[in-house]
Amino acid sequence: MLTYKNLSKQDPEIMDAVNRETQRQSEEMELIASENYVSRAVLETMATVLTNKYSEGYPGKRYYGGNQVIDDVETIAIERAKKLFNAEHVNVQPLSGSPANAAVYMAFLKPGDKVLGLKLDHGGHLSHGHPINFSGMLYNFVQYEVDSETGKIDMEEVRKIALREKPKMIVAGYSAYSREIEWKKFKEIADEVGAYTFADIAHTAGLIAAGEMDNPVPFFDVVSTTTHKTLRGPRGAIIMCLEKYAKQVDRAVFPGMQGGPHEHIIAAKAVAFKENLQAEFKEYAKQVMKNAKTLAEEFIKMKYRIISNGTDNHLMVVDMSSKNLTGKEAEIALDKAGISVSRSTIPNDPNPPMNPSGVRFGTPAITTRGIKKAEIKKIAGFIDSAIKNKNNESALNEIKQEVKKMCLNFPIPSV
Repeated sequence: MLTYKNLSKQDPEIMDAVNRETQRQSEEMELIASENYVSRAVLETMATVLTNKYSEGYPGKRYYGGNQVIDDVETIAIERAKKLFNAEHVNVQPLSGSPANAAVYMAFLKPGDKVLGLKLDHGGHLSHGHPINFSGMLYNFVQYEVDSETGKIDMEEVRKIALREKPKMIVAGYSAYSREIEWKKFKEIADEVGAYTFADIAHTAGLIAAGEMDNPVPFFDVVSTTTHKTLRGPRGAIIMCLEKYAKQVDRAVFPGMQGGPHEHIIAAKAVAFKENLQAEFKEYAKQVMKNAKTLAEEFIKMKYRIISNGTDNHLMVVDMSSKNLTGKEAEIALDKAGISVSRSTIPNDPNPPMNPSGVRFGTPAITTRGIKKAEIKKIAGFIDSAIKNKNNESALNEIKQEVKKMCLNFPIPSV
């Protein structure tokens, strides 16, 4: 177990919070699709002296002295990311997913330019054009939807909208869409209307890196991803692009959007990328998808309605109105049973975003713990029991004890 001697002595209040959160993560189950557990090596890297260095600029072109070692660290991260995704150019400095997307827009667009993206309640992301987000405020987003019958993206409909609207950029890649994305068709449509192609692969990057899902990086103009979801790295992001766009992407990140990068986090990204390149990670990605398919199958057996009726990746959105409750009610009940999930809108959701109809489930974190098919079936049973007993505190506590028992048999790697 990691020890925090100095923190414990200097700030027992924060140490207590760390201990309580460690216990929560160890004893409870994480089914939030965007969360994972980092390795001990990644965790240790984030707590190194690299955090002390100011390093505005890029390797070999810094605005501060003393960056010789930092240049080596950042270069290692860049080269590993290039290898991992078959990328021509990589910027490893973005602090998180939304700032990375903001930098992408800054690199390719001017305020008011038209962009085509997926609606938030159909599986898109806030930074893909929602009116209350910077993306929707600064750019003229028009949006496509998933098919109301299949729950899948209809590429011919996307093409029709693109031909009608003539966007300058088309955004693909989502936060709550459970199917493989037809990257090449998006590219064909973009070429037809003269638009840039932008893929946000934040959710599926680890599955793409492992070769389990299709990779848009070699032929899309620009691709962004966070590093903390299926990649199991630190909280942060990277931007990948074709070499011909390298200068404008780098200028958009710095000095366009950011000042000094967080080099301790960049080093932790490098450590994670090395892990991602190993054969063990490929097996992990395969198991993530097997676990997701098993969970979806169990839900369908229990008469839950899954958007698109299944999954090709690590997540699924379940319409809880099929069980006569809202996503928020389901989230609260599951939380009391020791299972963390995130409420989610469903396509054309009649309910508001803070109390939507759906719940998003994901398998990256539980797979990191070593959980496989047999346990997944039990987990589906825990979920169903919690939903059925949403108002029975005693029953929810009993489920929580069963969840705790399973979790302690599959410890998280970073404690």
